[in-house]
Amino acid sequence: MIRELHSGKYLVEVEASSGIPLIGCIAYGLIDRGTNVIQIRPTSLCPLSCIFCSTDAGPKSRRRLSEYIVELDYMVEVFKKLVKYKGARDIEAHIDTVGDPLTYPRLVDLVQELSSIKGVEVVSLQTHGALLNEKILDDLDEAGLSRINLSIDSLDPDKAKLLAGTKEYDVEKVKEMAEYIARSCKMDLLIAPVWVPGINDDDIPKLIEFALKIGAGKRWPPLGIQKYVPHRHGRKPKGVRSMSWREFYSRLRALERKYSVKLVLRPEDFGIKPMRRLPIPFKVGEKVRVKIVAPGWLKGEMLGVARGLAVTLVDARGLSIGSWVKARVIRTKDNILVARPMI
Repeated sequence: MIRELHSGKYLVEVEASSGIPLIGCIAYGLIDRGTNVIQIRPTSLCPLSCIFCSTDAGPKSRRRLSEYIVELDYMVEVFKKLVKYKGARDIEAHIDTVGDPLTYPRLVDLVQELSSIKGVEVVSLQTHGALLNEKILDDLDEAGLSRINLSIDSLDPDKAKLLAGTKEYDVEKVKEMAEYIARSCKMDLLIAPVWVPGINDDDIPKLIEFALKIGAGKRWPPLGIQKYVPHRHGRKPKGVRSMSWREFYSRLRALERKYSVKLVLRPEDFGIKPMRRLPIPFKVGEKVRVKIVAPGWLKGEMLGVARGLAVTLVDARGLSIGSWVKARVIRTKDNILVARPMI
């Protein structure tokens, strides 16, 4: 079902009956990058408009055309097939979206379903925590969530609102939820700030101290500090210069020495390892026939289907749902498929 929202955007409800595949599009569904971690994106919605957001999420988005919500049973059905294809062992189901997973109405049910699947050892979730409360945490804990990666970018209330892009963001409440997780839940907690140079440099040491003080990192590292990386379709804070990877890791190592905590992380810290990946039935430059089934994620895009996979069509203004178009494939990496109509 496709609904037009008052904002002029569309809400696409991706159901089994819709004919929209769950593999192929970066904005929703499932992503397999050739490891034992399967990314799960049940929603693209977000309550925040972070000034550094790489996906231009939230109410202040200028580039998005559509938001997506995936039917629970459809997601679980396709996920099970992918787990089986990978050998049904040592799988991490990582719920990370181009928005915030807490906007998914059936998140607790999703976690419960994922945690009960044979071969799934870890269910993790990435969030900024704006929608967290104790009841949701208790329900997620009981459903089998293994770890929350909680993005707190500053402990200062005013700076946190600035970074979140909204005056509604309450970092004091999010701090309370972090403390509740560490104190009262079985799930683990990883504090995952985005380091935005020139804005929250002074906050990073304070966040390290906070994570260590409350007891984050029972099973996994307590912190996963992320480097701000400007993206083509993301937001770019005025005056911010992105650190080089060399500078970023150098500064992390200095903080490691100061606080005696691991900050330069590797895949093996989370049990991530190479694993059989889905075949990619396209080649860059190949011409394909695509059926358009929905509006695309970003303005100027349409969502199509070819060979049973979702394909994002760029430069697709003027094309209509239900039509067929010949397109040239321009991206296939990790089965995230992008093509340009040959018009």
